[in-house]
Amino acid sequence: MEKKLLADLQSKAKEIRKLTIEEIGTLGSGHIGGAMSIADLLALLYFHRMKVDPANPRWEDRDQLVVSKGHAGPAVYAALALKGFFPREWLSTLNQGGTRLPSHCDRNLTPGIDMTAGSLGQGFSAALGIALGLRMDEKPSRVYAVIGDGESDEGQIWEGALFAAAQGLSNITAFTDYNKQQLDGYTKDILDLGDLSAKWAAFGWYTQEVDGHDLEALDGAIEKALAQKNAPSMIVMNTIKGKGCFFAEGVEKNHSMAFNLEKAREAIAVLDGKE
Repeated sequence: MEKKLLADLQSKAKEIRKLTIEEIGTLGSGHIGGAMSIADLLALLYFHRMKVDPANPRWEDRDQLVVSKGHAGPAVYAALALKGFFPREWLSTLNQGGTRLPSHCDRNLTPGIDMTAGSLGQGFSAALGIALGLRMDEKPSRVYAVIGDGESDEGQIWEGALFAAAQGLSNITAFTDYNKQQLDGYTKDILDLGDLSAKWAAFGWYTQEVDGHDLEALDGAIEKALAQKNAPSMIVMNTIKGKGCFFAEGVEKNHSMAFNLEKAREAIAVLDGKE
């Protein structure tokens, strides 16, 4: 990856984090942990990899992103606003009455959202259905999907994994946000996932494992996923829940946190290196 592109993507990821913190701080509470851990991926997809048109969000030939861990919506909204899908002013309405930015992603409300996120696991199934539909229509577009490691407790995830491998859905690249935490604690204490990469490989997926905050490594993994044509791809991203928010990063109970705008601005200042 060229240095200029890398620097731009790093800047975009930082801006996504800042906007996400401000969004949630304006509301007063929200899912900060799992939103912050996918900021780097969102920057890479929206500003480098995905073929999208902010002026035409439902463009038929676009690449599509399904964030099955829909509680990460605030980070997705930040990326969409930064990309120009809607005015940044909308971010201050997060999850408030009359908003077009609900707590979880909703394709009927928000420009740029390709699939509504329901109960965990459902978005992943929808992403696989979209990929199958695109292949049936002989569309060259690609589907990207993001699931959580806590979400991987759901049987629906593994039913989908079997289906995609059996169908040879090579037009989907999925990512597991492997931040090792879920709502009630650490994944190893609640339902240990073991060797997650080995599991996906055993289910017939082309599987890679990378540092989810290393943009060059992540982009290289996507490049390899795009190059293979025989199986669906899973990229297991080792991430840190709450990454970039000083009061959430490394904290056990960081799935959803209450904090005000003053605290948000303090966190943004720390992220900017001003404090």
